[in-house]
Amino acid sequence: MKNVLLFSLLLFFSHPSFSHRIEPAFWWAGMKNPELQLLVHGKNVGNATVQLRYAGVRLEKTVRVENPNYLFLYLQIGKDAQPGLLNFTFTDGKKQSTQTFELKARAHATGAQGFSPSDVLYLIMPDRFANGNPSNDSWDGVTVDRSEPFARHGGDLEGVNQRLDYIYSLGVTAIWLNPVLENKMPEGSYHGYAITDFYKVDPRLGSNDDYCRLVENIHSKGMKVVMDMIYNHCGSHHWWMKDLPTPDWLNNQEGFVPTTHNLYTVMDIHAPQSEVEGTVNGWFVPEMPDLNQRNPLLATYLIQNSIWWIEHAQIDGIRHDTHPYADFDFLAQWCKAVKNEYPRFNIVGESWYVNPAPLAWWQQSSTLSERQSNLQTVMDFSWMKACEQAFSVQSTEKNPLKRIYEVLAQDFIYPDLNNILIFLDNHDVSRFVKQEETELKRFKQAVALLLTTRGIPQLYYGTEILMSGEKSDGDGNLRKDFSGGWKEDTVNAFTKEGRTDLQNEAWSYLQTLLQWRKTNKAIAEGKLIHYAPDYNSECYVYARVAGSSRVLIIINASESKQTLSPQKYYEVIGTFSAGEDIISREKISLENDITVDGKGVYVLELY
Repeated sequence: MKNVLLFSLLLFFSHPSFSHRIEPAFWWAGMKNPELQLLVHGKNVGNATVQLRYAGVRLEKTVRVENPNYLFLYLQIGKDAQPGLLNFTFTDGKKQSTQTFELKARAHATGAQGFSPSDVLYLIMPDRFANGNPSNDSWDGVTVDRSEPFARHGGDLEGVNQRLDYIYSLGVTAIWLNPVLENKMPEGSYHGYAITDFYKVDPRLGSNDDYCRLVENIHSKGMKVVMDMIYNHCGSHHWWMKDLPTPDWLNNQEGFVPTTHNLYTVMDIHAPQSEVEGTVNGWFVPEMPDLNQRNPLLATYLIQNSIWWIEHAQIDGIRHDTHPYADFDFLAQWCKAVKNEYPRFNIVGESWYVNPAPLAWWQQSSTLSERQSNLQTVMDFSWMKACEQAFSVQSTEKNPLKRIYEVLAQDFIYPDLNNILIFLDNHDVSRFVKQEETELKRFKQAVALLLTTRGIPQLYYGTEILMSGEKSDGDGNLRKDFSGGWKEDTVNAFTKEGRTDLQNEAWSYLQTLLQWRKTNKAIAEGKLIHYAPDYNSECYVYARVAGSSRVLIIINASESKQTLSPQKYYEVIGTFSAGEDIISREKISLENDITVDGKGVYVLELY
């Protein structure tokens, strides 16, 4: 009878309902960093002692915190450790349970390639791009309502997967998806920036396996994947919010305190500490609690999370949201840890400043800062703002392209001027294309500039079909559905037949530039040499030069034709006698004056 009772107790305590949440759920043998932190969550698990016996793996440290429902286990995974199942034994008094943890073999790497000026990123908000699997539209009481801009619309990973041929044919080389992780929020959160589980894809978009399969399919077409990550905050319905591990897991853990958004305080040598804290410790909104990355347990958790996704899904890069709002030392530690594990990997930080100095301050190896950020790429909002003003449909400014020239003339401030992400628009700002436009001169000039100047270009989904939307009308207006992504759509802009003549003209123009750009060494690697726009002609002329590969670009901001003398550009023209316009295939002599139509643009490959 005594043996029967003991057997029954063992069955009870090893029952799956007694199992603890362990994050990450698995790891890999052979990682460069031998240390692994495991977050363990379960009722009173903090009172348990833990044992592990596995060849090559040592339980180095057990960290207990104020909340008895958490344990943090630190493992040392030796070089001789083999893939297999680790058995952890948790003992609390007479209670005992065993839980397995898988140590996987590292797969042959297809990702972690990074991205560079040879790439063009295509930014997609998955919920608004295409609905490939209607069966996953509704979840946890939140249903699809395409008539409501702030609601879920049903786009998903399968929708992206089914449109890969379209994206590839356009000519981009990398896909950046807005966040795909779980946002189990009671409403909205279609955008993905209120994460409730850092290790799980949102079921309305698909599964973890679906995401890995999509990445694999993108790679099979020779394209790369950039994952949007957010380590400044989480969603208010994150699973740990009902049972936080420590009293300082969040900034202002007692309740909502809004950030001041004064991003300059982070680098301001005159700023008091209270001003810095007002920026980095404040919350964006009550639904997005601010994470305290100064807590070393949380810092390690977040760093490992990014490495887990790189290894598991084989992504190639990360776009980090709200970069300056997080703790600087954590960010530097994170970027360094990722680079140590994956030397070719690239992280771009969203650093929303409209002049070059603070952007350069954030880039790694900046001489403007005594601290090392380890951030390879920054987002050039200053360039975007200059383009917005220079190409404004309402502008009557004389010589407007000088705004762009003056931004680029300050490139001396950057430690790495090529690793700068440039864009005309994205999911947070008014779309570049305006609803009232009926011709493409402005579009063609701006797109040609984007794809031929220095930096890493990013296009926002729908730009190629002239999608418009103003920030003043709400964020949902910037993130409209791509026509044809839903079976009930009456117009399919993914096809030539479903587009208007103007849309097809824009699409073909962009495709021609993108496909040509893939093979041009001067654009991918060349030096930028530009000339100050002349007040009279209003033309901005610049070149990309890489040895014998040379491209000359002429943009005429004037409404009237302008005639330019090639002699002015002798440094870049050299011995070349002619150039071929990439779009029209027109041959332009460089031995005679060049005439450019009003609001015209030439992209001349010299020969």
